[in-house]
Amino acid sequence: MGCHPMAVCDQAGDQHEEEVPGLLWLCMVLPHATEASVCKMNTLFNWQYVLFLQTSIIQSTKHQTSQWQNKLFGNGREDLANFIMGTVFNVTRTANMADNEKLDNQRLKNFKNKGRDLETMRRQRTEVVVELRKNKRDEHLLKRRNVPHEDICEDSDVDGDFRSQNTSLEAIVQNATSDNQGVQLSAVQAARKLLSSDRNPPIDDLIKSGILPILVHCLDRDDNPSLQFEAAWALTNIASGTSEQTQAVVQSNAVPLFLRLLHSPHQNVCEQAVWALGNIIGDGPQCRDYVISLGVVKPLLSFISPSIPITFLRNVTWVMVNLCRHKDPPPPMETIQEILPALCVLIHHTDVSILVDTVWALSYLTDAGNEQIQMVIDSGIVPHLVPLLSHQEVKVQTAALRAVGNIVTGTDEQTQVVLNCDALSHFPALLTHPKEKINKVIHPLASASPPTHAPACLPQHGDFGTQKEAAWAISNLTISGRKDQVAHLIEKQVIPPFCNLLIVKDAQVVQVVLDGLSNILKMADDEAETIANLIEECGGLEKVEQLQNHENEDIYKLAYEIIDQFFSSDDIDEDTSLVPEAIQGGTYGFNSANVPAEGFQF
Repeated sequence: MGCHPMAVCDQAGDQHEEEVPGLLWLCMVLPHATEASVCKMNTLFNWQYVLFLQTSIIQSTKHQTSQWQNKLFGNGREDLANFIMGTVFNVTRTANMADNEKLDNQRLKNFKNKGRDLETMRRQRTEVVVELRKNKRDEHLLKRRNVPHEDICEDSDVDGDFRSQNTSLEAIVQNATSDNQGVQLSAVQAARKLLSSDRNPPIDDLIKSGILPILVHCLDRDDNPSLQFEAAWALTNIASGTSEQTQAVVQSNAVPLFLRLLHSPHQNVCEQAVWALGNIIGDGPQCRDYVISLGVVKPLLSFISPSIPITFLRNVTWVMVNLCRHKDPPPPMETIQEILPALCVLIHHTDVSILVDTVWALSYLTDAGNEQIQMVIDSGIVPHLVPLLSHQEVKVQTAALRAVGNIVTGTDEQTQVVLNCDALSHFPALLTHPKEKINKVIHPLASASPPTHAPACLPQHGDFGTQKEAAWAISNLTISGRKDQVAHLIEKQVIPPFCNLLIVKDAQVVQVVLDGLSNILKMADDEAETIANLIEECGGLEKVEQLQNHENEDIYKLAYEIIDQFFSSDDIDEDTSLVPEAIQGGTYGFNSANVPAEGFQF
């Protein structure tokens, strides 16, 4: 970097006339200089305060300004210090104004405005609940392995027998093709027990051994139901593995035989076939649609009857969950139409496992889009779904929250169906629920609630997550709600708890609250002063004033605008009607003729 000719001066003294232009140049270039350039300039300026100035401008933040300002003034050169500080502040102020303008433009795009239409607001509410619409494998298993308790105890004996007899996988495969039914059954059973091991079952080793075609062939042995059962069990556990392992079962042409076994006269064979199909369907939408195309739905639903054992019905319900799972693409419309009547029956079941799976099925269906949501609504199941929000089992509540949450992300009419079922009456208990899992689900649902019903979602107290989502709901109302709805907020004493959130560390929450307060004040029109008084009385004004010093420029600007527009005494002419009238006794009375008896209404 070249040096200004008038800035070259090594001599100490009072040569202000020569120093000032050089310092002016230095102050102008330092904010944009590299550290190397500044080091070079330092050889020309050996004054302590200049050295400190250049270092501070490069390294300090605006919070450290006062510290290096004091040092400048402490060097006995107040005149030069004043000049330096003034120049630096002007330069940085200009830069900040440019940055603020960019931030303001960006904020207008990212933050709420009264000009947004309702469709935009609904889309935003839908995005807020993106977490609610995710399907998590750890919450609901896609696949299950059949590992009976008694077989866990037998595993060590079985493994020991194979070791002692030096039996290999090759021997199992060879014996599984034996003409001797006893030998064949023992071999298939041995393979099944290996796959039922609680310790890393050798699925890949068995697949590589070539046993899959043999097991599939055993499914066709109607003369030996025990062999069918053991083979189906082994294939079920293979299909419970990775997607590649499941695909190996599908490619071995096992699915058509499993579907045929649904009509077996032996219930244990039917149940095991159901289990195997559930694992295959759970692998993904491609396998799901393939099994559906082969006609799985009708025979599956035929098992739902009062006479079916509870363990069997649990498996059937779980398979129905997998049929409803996945939304890219969702299940065929015809399949949904077939399944919904069964779900309407199962939602009344007293078994918790069956009830949980039933509600999860509804959750997955309503996660696929508005068309699927409408099908669920048309089935008449929503009035039976909403009360489950207060079920004593947390697992049921969680599933119900997700299903209801998906419905309210639909159209206004679809949301209204939920509200007509008195869903909001369940919210007070849910918003203060001790279980973290419930809190994680209810938070996004609270902010996704339609603006017209936001007041009912506002907690008077609770954890920060709940308060944060309630703040979003209130702010949404101040944008797309009517004046009478905002007035209802005020009547419900929303201002004090709303203002209390102005001191939280989450800058986004502070912005949301400031924006909501600004919208309320603007909507109040002639009664803005009344609202301003409420804000001041609860300590909100003091909090807004302090936010004018906030490090976030958006927050600073919002706070400044609120103070400037609604709490500034500038340009307010004195109103003679407000002057108190002298009355007898030397005291004063105030004219209250203009105050409505019923209070203020927006």
